[in-house]
Amino acid sequence: MKPQHSRNLTRAFLAQALALSAAAAFASSAHADAPSYTIVDLGVIGNGEFSQAFGSSRNGSFVVGRSSDSHDQAYRWSAQGGMQALGNIDGRQFATAHGVNNAGLTVGVSATTWFGTAPLPVMWNPNGSVSALALPEGYGWGAANAVNNSGLIVGRAGSQDGDRAVLFNAATGSSQIISATTANGSFMTEAFGINDAGLVVGIGTDPSDLALVVGMVYNATTGQMSSLGALPGHNSAINFGVSNNGYVVGSSSIYSSDGSPFIWSASQGMKAISLPPNTSNGSGSGVNDKGWVVGNAGGEFSIPFLYADGTTYTIQSLLPTGSDWDFSTNTSASAMSIADNGSIVGTAVHNGQVHAYQMTLVSSVPEPESWVLTLAGLAVVGGVATKRRKEKTTSLAAA
Repeated sequence: MKPQHSRNLTRAFLAQALALSAAAAFASSAHADAPSYTIVDLGVIGNGEFSQAFGSSRNGSFVVGRSSDSHDQAYRWSAQGGMQALGNIDGRQFATAHGVNNAGLTVGVSATTWFGTAPLPVMWNPNGSVSALALPEGYGWGAANAVNNSGLIVGRAGSQDGDRAVLFNAATGSSQIISATTANGSFMTEAFGINDAGLVVGIGTDPSDLALVVGMVYNATTGQMSSLGALPGHNSAINFGVSNNGYVVGSSSIYSSDGSPFIWSASQGMKAISLPPNTSNGSGSGVNDKGWVVGNAGGEFSIPFLYADGTTYTIQSLLPTGSDWDFSTNTSASAMSIADNGSIVGTAVHNGQVHAYQMTLVSSVPEPESWVLTLAGLAVVGGVATKRRKEKTTSLAAA
């Protein structure tokens, strides 16, 4: 039979091993490798000179944007169908798709020139048919920016008196100005995002200080309008994106000058996102349910970034070596949307051509819960090993 001190040493060794494993696990999580991605060139329509991606569905199945040559052609892309051209409404040859839901319902804008003259909000059904969205009475132009999985669409409507945020309903064909205001009278002038709970984010105007740009949130269920404020030392903000579980991202600034990207949640409030090296300003453009944010930072060049689990990565650093994509030395690169599966879409330079892309997540930093499971597994293994030693000792003693 083993001496008592030997069994104690065994237990001490196992305890120390578990402690070292725990320390190594948490140290590893603190210095873990960045998420890694593969990337797909979405191409162009026909003989298009370039393409851009502006939005994706929350499940990552669809990407939308525009492909350009002599005119702008809106498109919807999927891995199964590739890039499919979306038609224009009569009298307009310049269309851009901004948002798409999980069913493929796509929204955007159709205009008479590349610069967006006389824009009208449009909708493309999953079968590709296009129709202009009805504007509220008294408004002559506008745009559609995002659509949720219930078919609610948000954007803006314009008149000689200025722009107002608008809510369209794909099912009924109706539209309404979002007229709710905050307690001080601030109102929303354009809506950029909407989640499946009907939470709408965008920008607005404070009537007491027209130079301020106000980041606003409207609850389409309760009819309540609110402002998220700005980062410390700032007084303006723009809210660009909202996740289904309520994260909001955008840019905070001083009177709309160079901004800082932020993420907001009801539990933690507004938090600044660190900028990538050699950039001086930036904005968050999209966020998913994990709180991962994509956006764009500026300096000499446009530097798209991913903010994941408290760390900011340049998009360039997440790609395999030798991918032939340039996200670092041009002014065309962007990261516009991130799906709940981690896929990222935007625009970059591939082999000298400005093309839309979709990046697919292949690995990521383990979440804290995974380390808990790892440690629990180590404890079980340690317990089994101890039990087997006891059984062997008992067997030898009986012999």
